[in-house]
Amino acid sequence: MQKKIIGWAWRRMPSWTRRFLVRVTQPSFTVSAGAVVFDSEGRVLLLNHVLRPASGWGVPGGFLQRGEQPTDALKRELLEETGLEIENMQFVMARTTYRHIEIIYRCTARNSGEAAARSSEIIEARWFMLDELPEEMERRQRRLIIRARDTVGEKR
Repeated sequence: MQKKIIGWAWRRMPSWTRRFLVRVTQPSFTVSAGAVVFDSEGRVLLLNHVLRPASGWGVPGGFLQRGEQPTDALKRELLEETGLEIENMQFVMARTTYRHIEIIYRCTARNSGEAAARSSEIIEARWFMLDELPEEMERRQRRLIIRARDTVGEKR
């Protein structure tokens, strides 16, 4: 009986009241999108990021803005940080850490050429062959790159 009364009351509440109640009673998360970007030579793009823990080297990405789709966030971030445009985006995985959700894609660079750091957040942007990744790069980033490489042709 109690469930029916709660359901009845919930359905009759204004939508702004329901949204407010959900926001104050549910945990909040930050969301980012990351990309394992390959060029036509099979190299992977890595950024040496000022704010990245450990070595700084890792795949590009960034936080989603309000109402932004993950693929749009990636395109924006790559263009802002390196001047590169991306295409052929394939979902690789989503993972969570505490109160953060990270959505990872594999893609190719449309205009690979030389990547350049165009943001104050980026120390350096470089293309690496998979067997020449920076030694100091986190193991978690290495595993992510291998997983993205191995998703080629998989049905998702």
